[in-house]
Amino acid sequence: MNARLQIGLIGAGRIGKIHAENVATRVRGAQLAAIADVNRAAAEEVANEWNIPNVTDDARALLDDKTIDAVVIASATDTHVPLIEQAAAAGKHIFCEKPISNELAKIDRALDAVKRAGVKLQIGFNRRFDPNFLKAQKLVAEGRIGTPHLLHIISRDPSPPPLEYIRVSGGIFLDMTIHDFDMARYLIGEVSEVYATGDVRIDPAIGTAGDIDLAVTVLRFENGVIGTIDNSRGTSYGYDQRIEVFGSHGALTISNEAPDAAVISDTNGIHASLPYYFFLERYTAAYLEEMRAFVEAVRQDRPSPVTGRDGRVPVVIALAAKKSLDEHRPVRLSEIEMQNA
Repeated sequence: MNARLQIGLIGAGRIGKIHAENVATRVRGAQLAAIADVNRAAAEEVANEWNIPNVTDDARALLDDKTIDAVVIASATDTHVPLIEQAAAAGKHIFCEKPISNELAKIDRALDAVKRAGVKLQIGFNRRFDPNFLKAQKLVAEGRIGTPHLLHIISRDPSPPPLEYIRVSGGIFLDMTIHDFDMARYLIGEVSEVYATGDVRIDPAIGTAGDIDLAVTVLRFENGVIGTIDNSRGTSYGYDQRIEVFGSHGALTISNEAPDAAVISDTNGIHASLPYYFFLERYTAAYLEEMRAFVEAVRQDRPSPVTGRDGRVPVVIALAAKKSLDEHRPVRLSEIEMQNA
């Protein structure tokens, strides 16, 4: 493929704006050709910023445009499956934000549509493209710390999302921890069993909405590694993103990133900047690199670096975690699969 990949963006919200800027200005071999959003004013705002002439409030019009080669789906989660099905039927390659759906039957329906159409599908687990986590995965795979024994992921948000979002998101395991479930698979391998516990310690309204805001999840991997993930929806010091992998020959750690690396040492102590406050700042490079990888996969006819299965398995883990929380017991992933067979 010599000509630039013509990309249509569906969804001009917070994540859609990031993808629009990256495709329009930083991704070689691609051109942002059209933007669709049910809120036409939002689509026009993004289109005006990047001089995109093709704007619509009807995603179907974008999908029917034969000049569009691929679509980026950044709309609400409940639209992902029908849009994937329609895009696949139209012969468009697809980048879709996570999760594909909170329901496995719908995910399987979408993946079947992609397989039938023979188009590429990449799921937006952007953290895989963070330079720190990329290096961590490479070092673990190379055996630099020997055989992995323990994994610990710390993932804490600076503040809870709006209650309106929590009520429809599927809960903390599906809207937040799902990134950590993906990272656990990326670093270690397949998960066989989950035990989760949690509580409401930050905002009682979150409990009233049927969710928790504090969670610890224990993962048992098929290769024998034991993992722990601790999540909080509220930290006083910023966006807390840390990882440790402990192995037979050593340990690997990823620490928080800050806007600068200046450190002052004086008689009152050691002083440094707080971590980045939000995920948009912390993972700026990752959002760009995942889109570059998608474009290259299409242009070079390479396998997707984050497949539909990679999008499905973390949802299975999240559903197992929710069942574990509700029933106060470990849950094997096979239970979830059997329930949805």
